[in-house]
Amino acid sequence: MCYIIALSTDSNENLSELNDEALQFSSNLPLALEKFPLSFENKWFVTSNGTCGCGFRHLHSSSVELGFSEPVDWYPEESSEIEATKKFIAVARKLIKNGNKVDCVDLWDHQDAPPSDGKVVEIDLSEISDEQFRFFEDHCFSFSGGT
Repeated sequence: MCYIIALSTDSNENLSELNDEALQFSSNLPLALEKFPLSFENKWFVTSNGTCGCGFRHLHSSSVELGFSEPVDWYPEESSEIEATKKFIAVARKLIKNGNKVDCVDLWDHQDAPPSDGKVVEIDLSEISDEQFRFFEDHCFSFSGGT
């Protein structure tokens, strides 16, 4: 099983032009993502290794109360996961700064029910740093705020 992540935006920017080894965007959504409506017309499958979203920072759905946090010694994370996640949130920040709307979803590739019973986590980017951001399994995010 793998994490799958999709981002949607009202920006017409071709996000695949930002692809590098740590972060890739594809307009070809896996079938599992097509089941879950995102808010905006431009939808991107987001990967950190070219195949899935397992290479990003994640909290298991049972640990979401830990919230956003910089990496800590007692919860080991790979430096590649930290870097890929920072690159993702930098793209979200750039889109928001340019006046666009952005949301995303993080779920398992076999998931059949809407994430978190349809609840959306509102994220004000002026309140968290790139180092603090991490995905929450089985959650939708809506981004707003400052740079």
